[in-house]
Amino acid sequence: MTHDDRDSHAVYVGSFDPLTLGHLDIITRGSRIFSHVTVGIGINPEKQPLFDSDTRVSLCTAAVSTLPNVSVCTFEGLAVEFVRRCGSRILLRGVRSLTDIDAEFTMSLANRVLDDEIESVFLMSSERYSHVSSSLIKQVARMAQGNVRDRLKEFVPEVIIEPLLERVAPA
Repeated sequence: MTHDDRDSHAVYVGSFDPLTLGHLDIITRGSRIFSHVTVGIGINPEKQPLFDSDTRVSLCTAAVSTLPNVSVCTFEGLAVEFVRRCGSRILLRGVRSLTDIDAEFTMSLANRVLDDEIESVFLMSSERYSHVSSSLIKQVARMAQGNVRDRLKEFVPEVIIEPLLERVAPA
């Protein structure tokens, strides 16, 4: 069995719109397993994200600032091609539910066809975050009554709360 630097560097991709505590949990745990984790924020020109790519990078960078072996950047195109450009062969993925496992299994098989040297490594979501999704967070931010900031602290890093509320606040 051979081991090189590509085996100690993982790449975690997603839209991170916004970054959730579930995402941050996977990043943090991944940073303890791998010598480096690159967070790749995917740019999909066909989608209208809540935050533009520069804002997502700056928010994510702030959220991971205590993790010295984590970097954040954007990418376009296929995740496996981005992993290769990062000099890695590990695609880190988080799974929350059986539905996620099914979708990730399908994606993993497709990725193996696209690049059979890229390995997908899955981390199960911590129970505390298994229900958290970016769409749920957007809904809570738009509809919650009372102290919305306190409610959002259960779902997103503190640095995300104000920018999120500014984006979803009714005009």
